[in-house]
Amino acid sequence: MHSYLLLIFILLMSNTYAQKMDTIYLEQLLQRHPDLFQQILNHPTKHEVQILYTQIDRDQSNIPHFKSYSYRLNPHWYFYPASTVKLPTAILALEKLNDLHIEGLTKETPLRIDSAFEKQTKVSIDESAANGLPSIAQYIKKILLTSDNDAQNRLYEFIGRAELNRKLKKHGVKYSRIVNRLAIGDKGIWAKHTNPFIFYKGDKTVYQQDAQFDPKNYDIKLANTLQGKGYMNDKDELVHEPWSFEGLNVYALQDQQHILKKLLFPEAFKSKDRFNLKEEDYKLLYDYMSRYPFESDFPKYDTTAFWPTYSKLLFYGREKNAKLAPNVRIFNKYGDSYGYNIDNAYIVDFEHGIEFLLAVVVQSNENGIYNDGIYEYETVTYPFLKNIGQLIYQEELKRTKKFKPDLSKFDFRK
Repeated sequence: MHSYLLLIFILLMSNTYAQKMDTIYLEQLLQRHPDLFQQILNHPTKHEVQILYTQIDRDQSNIPHFKSYSYRLNPHWYFYPASTVKLPTAILALEKLNDLHIEGLTKETPLRIDSAFEKQTKVSIDESAANGLPSIAQYIKKILLTSDNDAQNRLYEFIGRAELNRKLKKHGVKYSRIVNRLAIGDKGIWAKHTNPFIFYKGDKTVYQQDAQFDPKNYDIKLANTLQGKGYMNDKDELVHEPWSFEGLNVYALQDQQHILKKLLFPEAFKSKDRFNLKEEDYKLLYDYMSRYPFESDFPKYDTTAFWPTYSKLLFYGREKNAKLAPNVRIFNKYGDSYGYNIDNAYIVDFEHGIEFLLAVVVQSNENGIYNDGIYEYETVTYPFLKNIGQLIYQEELKRTKKFKPDLSKFDFRK
């Protein structure tokens, strides 16, 4: 009975939200291209599809104005957000440094991380950095270039779980929470404890942060948190029970685009609602969000493992030999795990004056088994993301704009 009432609540909330924006355009657009999208259109619920597309039109002062379109958007229907939670974590790590306002404490200040609770690990070196030392800036670069999990976990520990979720709400996130580290089985009591930090310069301690504990659970009413017909446990044994996403990170698609919009277009928000970021913070985030791995020396990446379009799922999919469009840059944060692919992107064409926001989630798990590493990324989800990104781009080429946008602040091409 409880499950039935929850489902009714979810559907009612979904319908209420859907009435606020156009929910027809995208579906009709997809239907006009059955060669690309028929597989998904035939089974949209099975593939967990949600799409949020936002057009951008500038006024004579270059201030952006937005109009959004959605397909199956539902903030109460759960999908695993994977690495998409790394963008708000990176932003809020920089904001915390600025909030602390301590002399000598910057994003480049070297740091050490200690351990104070079971399963916690220490950090004192970072071989990917030019000076061999970890810093907030270096973690952010690794997150944005190749979605490094350890870098995300260290920023999570620096911000602290309580502050991280308080700041999400402050900045307008309505349906989300970040409550776990990634890729280390971080759940329950272990996720509530975060490590002590020391920032230093030479022999001098610049800032010291004690270990933290967050008792809250951040409960959210969600459907679809139990999925599949089985999963592989830690012993590689098949358990014939649904896989549970209860108690894990939640990052709804509209919250993802909201955070990206606020980051990219602070001028469209009131001063009190903007992130507390410095100009160089914005530049760091814009630059490394849009870079390809081969454009970085510290960290330096093996281009066979991290090819140019590795993280640009919308527009390129995961094609290793994709030809780069020289005038297009993509500012994004993607995620992939448990058969889910998500990409939250701002796509720019400097030559044609094109800019738009696109956030998409899609899943494929044909055997219904979780944690077995068998998902149809190559045949279903990557092609879908590439095709929807390319299709919206082609539609944007047809759009006429009263004022051509000045996109120079986003041009970090080498």
